[in-house]
Amino acid sequence: MKKEKDAMGKAIADFYKGRRDGKLRVLSPMFEEDEIPVTTLFRGFRDMPKLEQKALKMAKGRILDVGAGSGCHALWLQDKGMNVTAIDISPYSIETMKERGLANVLEQDFFTLKEKYDTILMLMNGIGIVGTLDKLPDFFKHIDNILAEDGQLLCDSSDICYLYEDEDGIIELPCDGKYYGELEYTMCYDDICSDSFPWLYIDINTLRNYAELHGFKMEIVRRGEHYDYLARISRIRN
Repeated sequence: MKKEKDAMGKAIADFYKGRRDGKLRVLSPMFEEDEIPVTTLFRGFRDMPKLEQKALKMAKGRILDVGAGSGCHALWLQDKGMNVTAIDISPYSIETMKERGLANVLEQDFFTLKEKYDTILMLMNGIGIVGTLDKLPDFFKHIDNILAEDGQLLCDSSDICYLYEDEDGIIELPCDGKYYGELEYTMCYDDICSDSFPWLYIDINTLRNYAELHGFKMEIVRRGEHYDYLARISRIRN
């Protein structure tokens, strides 16, 4: 990613250097403009959702933190003496994580990794980087390549079917042939805007079906308060 497109990373870098707590705007053709408070990207363990806390406590062995951002998850693990590598494609985020003291930081696309890990963390809906359902087979093929023999993938996501719930509590999903959890986003900060990118929110049954189809089993570790969940994915043993 080029710095002139790195909206989230620039917001992270500015906040860390005390320049400002600016607005990180999230734009989508499907919804009204939203905003991510930059402070949440620097939260400590006590301020993290229970799903994230549980995932961090389950992490073991050689750990990969995917889409690490400001490094809040990786820093907690490092402080606990864990062997953790943080990865991101944001150059500003990479610089900030190094300045914050993270020892192992990679500016690299997740799908180009070749090293093996015992735990892969994809938090804050990190599995969203898959983008669309038709990319899930390639995703699981890649996970099979970089996950250690008895390794685990810990990811959280949300079933956004609630967005289609009417006043009577009835959910009517769109019938346009597209999976309702496939969204398109752009992020803006000051005069920096990212390129538009796809992002995937995936319901439990769909994720389980794809996992099993590609030789993995999925366990729901914990459910959140509003259609969100933490899943543990590992290889099926015969």
